[in-house]
Amino acid sequence: MTKGEETRQFILEKAAPIFNTKGIAATSMSDIMEATKLSKGSMYVHFENKDVLACAAVDHNMKVLGDKLLSEVSKSKTAKEELFAYIDFFSNAVNPPLTGGCPLLNFGTEADDTNPVVKAKINKGCNSNQQLLANSVNKGIANGEFEPEWDAEEFAVVMFAMMEGGHLISRVSGSNDKMRIITKTLRKIIEENTL
Repeated sequence: MTKGEETRQFILEKAAPIFNTKGIAATSMSDIMEATKLSKGSMYVHFENKDVLACAAVDHNMKVLGDKLLSEVSKSKTAKEELFAYIDFFSNAVNPPLTGGCPLLNFGTEADDTNPVVKAKINKGCNSNQQLLANSVNKGIANGEFEPEWDAEEFAVVMFAMMEGGHLISRVSGSNDKMRIITKTLRKIIEENTL
């Protein structure tokens, strides 16, 4: 990496958790300057404006989260273990794997009516997560782990929506109690479709 690329990456790594915690609208360039100890001029050399930095921060947060998730899921030996690994990865919403919580939920809620660029990025991330889950179910069906008539795409939508909803409820309440109900229910559905 060149010195400029290193500085850009440094800014992004400091800014991403701030955007994920405070939101795009509530995060100011002053917040980023304080975290990086860089001048406004230095910031604008690497990011033309706050919107450009915010979009880069969304991408960065989703990549970091995705890499952590895939690292956990890839340790699984079976399709069922993959689904359980996904559940386990997101099960502690009060102490999430990424500072500020789930970027899909955070940025999606903020950008759905205000930022079409971020909205499209989040939609892509939501679809990727659902595809990951559907792939695990389809793999399990092909391997003879799961019932052949189990609808992988339908379950993927339900599981993703339940986990994201559980994340929201848990973050707002400050308790994982509701998430435990959701993860128990999802595990039961998976067990019911296991041969």
